[in-house]
Amino acid sequence: MTYETILYRKEGPIAFVTINRPSVMNAIDPPTSEAMARVWEDFVADDSLLVGVLTGAGDKAFCAGADLKYRLKHPDYSYGRGKDSFPQRFGGLVRSPIAKPIIAAVNGYCLGGGLELVLACDVAVASETATFGLPEVRNAGTIPGSGGTLRIGRQIPLKVAMWMLLSGERMSAAEAVRVGLVNRVVPQMDLMDEAARMARVIAQNRPAAVRMAKEIALRSLDHPLIDPPSAWDLYDLVPDSESERRAEIEARKAFFARSSDQ
Repeated sequence: MTYETILYRKEGPIAFVTINRPSVMNAIDPPTSEAMARVWEDFVADDSLLVGVLTGAGDKAFCAGADLKYRLKHPDYSYGRGKDSFPQRFGGLVRSPIAKPIIAAVNGYCLGGGLELVLACDVAVASETATFGLPEVRNAGTIPGSGGTLRIGRQIPLKVAMWMLLSGERMSAAEAVRVGLVNRVVPQMDLMDEAARMARVIAQNRPAAVRMAKEIALRSLDHPLIDPPSAWDLYDLVPDSESERRAEIEARKAFFARSSDQ
């Protein structure tokens, strides 16, 4: 699977997806967004792939958001509204449910739609030079339309999230890790090695357990811990057939056998 603006390679159980438009700080236009959607579809369909890593080409930018110049060059293109529109299909990731875990490896500028992609990932590692922001209110007189307004307040303290949304100001990598927007910060030269290491850690675990943990964790965000229906009801999603119980037992045996050899 080859695309001009998306690099996609598979290394064992890990899929590496790279936005390859460094000349425009990896800004995403509609064709690139559609190409990314095809890549994520392949990632989901390939049972040998367990973890995805998303990054941007070069060291200046992870993604500077949507390519606003595309609209000027293609005045007849319709951005539309609703779940099938370009903003809500941005990068094929922000609205599409993907059960497998995805790690964002953030290099340089991560602005607007770029940050919305990171918010749609499960884990994030950033270079020391990374910069984060949702500048839509300041730069375009609009709001983050690809999930930023929905996710940012769920992932970092609300007052911090509101400042980012209302001011449009940027956040440094050091501040991003302090407030929990990213998991860790490393030197630029170590970024992809660290992302790959984190992916391998996840890939060593039982895939079914990893995916179930992700699903229940995300679904529980909108459920209280008390009063029915509560978040506890989500444990009913865990498979409970005899064959699946046997598979669980065998998976645990294999895990402990592997652990004892290390």
